[in-house]
Amino acid sequence: MKVFVTRKVPGDLEPLKNGHEVIVSEFSRILSPQELIEKAKGVDALLCLLTDKIDGDVMDAIGPQLKVISNYAVGFDNINISEATDRGIVVTNTPCEQVDEAVAEHTWALISGLARRIVEADEAVRRGAYKGWEPDIFLGTSLIGKTLGIVGLGGIGAMVARRAEGYKMKIIYNKRTKDEKSVDLDTLLATSDIVTLHVPLTDETRHLINKQTLSKMKKGSFLINTARGGVVDEHDLVESLRDGHLAGAALDVFDNEPNIDPELIGMPNVITTPHIASATHEARDAMACLAVSGILDVLSSKEPINIVNKEVWPNRRK
Repeated sequence: MKVFVTRKVPGDLEPLKNGHEVIVSEFSRILSPQELIEKAKGVDALLCLLTDKIDGDVMDAIGPQLKVISNYAVGFDNINISEATDRGIVVTNTPCEQVDEAVAEHTWALISGLARRIVEADEAVRRGAYKGWEPDIFLGTSLIGKTLGIVGLGGIGAMVARRAEGYKMKIIYNKRTKDEKSVDLDTLLATSDIVTLHVPLTDETRHLINKQTLSKMKKGSFLINTARGGVVDEHDLVESLRDGHLAGAALDVFDNEPNIDPELIGMPNVITTPHIASATHEARDAMACLAVSGILDVLSSKEPINIVNKEVWPNRRK
């Protein structure tokens, strides 16, 4: 059977070649929709990235033999899941402990960097502004005893919470499935010194953080986003930072990647990183392993452990 990989990725894809014809895009860039269709036409399996937009038209253009779409990412908002399900196409993703750990670590790097103004201070040193020790330059905020609000307590959110214990922080959280310890979003926003986002991008969470919810955040608090850019309305975030309601923000993801609000980039109290929260060797190797196993399982009529649309399995394409 034929497999198309939309871009060369870190990790071992060799197991795919055992009994299958594997074609990897020769371009080290995002394929246009037309290029993707042209190169993937006639394949039985597609290994794609979060930057590839896969809707029903793309699926149909690839052909009725397409059995599985394996997304080299934890999130899958780039794929129209309902249209895949309607066509009997299995969709898999790559959730794993290594990715959760990597994103949790990056979240804390952003929290620490923002609280202690690391990026601002580094930039000042590099441009020659450092003239010697002074008692009042780049005063930051101590994390000890502060309140951390976690929006989305899944695998990543739980790992972020575990790390907060070392700072003796008060941890509060909001999650979709309520329990006796979770709080409502308004309470979390009003009482947290730092709000960190760990929810998938859905119709429910798109622009969850907007002018209204930002106004409910504690004055002088920080916002961290390592989830999906669309969870935050960047225009409203800029306004909240500009008027001083928020003390700062750290973002690894953006509403219209790779395009970012220019004013956001120019703010000294904002840290931006290029969607690298899961970018560790360990995480990428584990993602490749899961992406490959999802394809191999489907092509051998075995239900993958990382299937996104479980309801499709009894009626999947064979």
